[in-house]
Parts: sequence; C-alpha cells; structure tokens
Amino acid sequence: MAATINTVLGPCKPSDLGVTLMHEHLLIGWPGWDADIAAAPAKRKEVVKLCVDRMNELKALGMRGFLDPCPIDLGRDVELMAEVAQATGVRIVCATGLYKEDMGATPYFKFRASFGSDVTAEMTEDFIKELTDGIGSTGIKAGVIKVATGAHQVTKYEETVLRAAARAHKATGAPITTHTDEGTMGREQLDIFASEGVDLHRVIVGHCCGSADLKYHTDMLDRGAYLGFDRFGLDILQPDRLRKAALIGLLGIGFEKQIVLSHDSVWCWHGRPLPLPESALPNWKPTHVFQNVIPALREAGVTKEKIDAMLIDNPRRYFEGA
Repeated sequence: MAATINTVLGPCKPSDLGVTLMHEHLLIGWPGWDADIAAAPAKRKEVVKLCVDRMNELKALGMRGFLDPCPIDLGRDVELMAEVAQATGVRIVCATGLYKEDMGATPYFKFRASFGSDVTAEMTEDFIKELTDGIGSTGIKAGVIKVATGAHQVTKYEETVLRAAARAHKATGAPITTHTDEGTMGREQLDIFASEGVDLHRVIVGHCCGSADLKYHTDMLDRGAYLGFDRFGLDILQPDRLRKAALIGLLGIGFEKQIVLSHDSVWCWHGRPLPLPESALPNWKPTHVFQNVIPALREAGVTKEKIDAMLIDNPRRYFEGA
C-alpha cells in the first residue's frame, strides 16, 4: 500500500487530498501545435493567473486535491502545475504516459518499431523514470500513469502503450488512469492490464460516462476497477442527463466505492484556442460538478455518504492501493 503520492510539490499522504477532482487539465497542446507559427504566442503570466483564479474558485467550493492527467505528448507543463499549486495550496498530481494513436505523438515510436526496436521496453523505461527520478530536469515526479485508446478498437500501438503502462505500474506501484472514446474499449483495456498482472483496483477507466450502457459499466466494476464519470458538461459528446441517469443507477445498486467524478475540462491551450464559442458548452467548466451535478444527485436521493465516497474516499483509496 502506497504511503505517499507524488504531487508536483512533493510527496503527500493520500488522506491529505480531501475533496478531489480526478480528471482536469490546466493546459493542453495537440501534437503539432508548435507548427502553427501564425498563432499568437501564449502569455505565461496570463495563463498562470487564469489557472490560479480557477483553482481558487474550486478551493472555495471545498476542493483540495486535483489530478491533471496530461500525458507526455499533449503539451504537458508540470512547472505550470507546480506554480499554480504553490500559489493556491491545492495538491496537484501530474502524470506520465502517452496518448492514443490518432491524436498522440505516435510517429517516433512507430518509426523505431519499424526498425525492430523494443518500444514497449523503451516506453516502460520512460514511464518509470518520470515516476521515480522526475520529469526532465524539474525534479517533479509523476504520480499516475495515463494511457488512452480510441473508439471501437485498440490499435497495435495503443496496446503497446497499455502494456508499457502495466509494466511501469508493476515496477513502481503507481496507479493507472485511462482515456476512452464513445464509451468503448474499457473492458478491453482491463483485459490487457490483467494479462500483465495489474491489480485492476489500481485502474481508473476514464470517460465511462460516455456510455449509458449499465452492462458495460458493471462488467468493469465487477472486476474491481474504478470508473471515471469525468466528462460532466461535455454535452456535445454525451448529454449530462444520460451521464447522471447512469451514475444514479450505479449508485442505487451499491457501486459508490468505485466511481470518481470530474469534467475533463481544459483551461488553456497551446496554439490557437478551441474554435468553439463558450455558449456551445455552458457547463464545461470545473465548478459544474460542485454547483450543478451534486445538487442534482442529492435531489435524486443520493446520500452525502455516497457523494463523499466519490469525491474523497475513492481518490484516497485509489492512490493508497487499498
């Protein structure tokens, strides 16, 4: 059982996290963003101020812990996370890992594999280094491993990344959190992890609220995994009413000890911002769970104990390995 978690400001006890959002992003950059030379350069002070202001807003709502699972290849900036953590007192955990094939920085490892390199071993080595020695020269250690699959299939490249994550988990004890698309491939992710000997209670299958199929959910819950209901507010992908309906159903049959909550919000972007008016996603903001989702759950009869389990107890137990 892990006695401590790596946060961007150093180790802490899992019990120190308190109320925790388990899947949010301060800053994202899709691979290739740095090739958009006509895009206005980001102003660091403005990025920091926006992130600090939002984090303080969340802190005022009771949040104390925060997982930013940005993988290596999506513009991750752990020094920004550390600056925001220092300014706000929120315990921020960052990730190592790699993103899915269609939107990650895949050519490097695919090129090496084409010449016979053991890229599974190379990825595993990279993940272990960031978990144990630190990220680059920052001294900041990752606290989780983040991996991803696309919709309706696990590609050969993605399977390689998942197996590397499993082996890094086995070597370090760090938990794994994942991305899924369209409420698919969570079961297949768990199959791959299980084949590598991963304790599935150390895995969060992300974005499970992208499906309203309770059989999909219970298949994974019955194996001991956590599910991320972590895209609240992203109604263009799945309406919140279906996310809430599925969540309330699962809570009603006793799965409150295996679900975590979040939004997958992105606060700042490398390159040009998302070309979508804010009015298109009015609830896709990191306060939505606290201000709207939790009150809706209470109105539906969900108890405070079950809400606290998702926001406090489950993040703690996930990191503890309990």
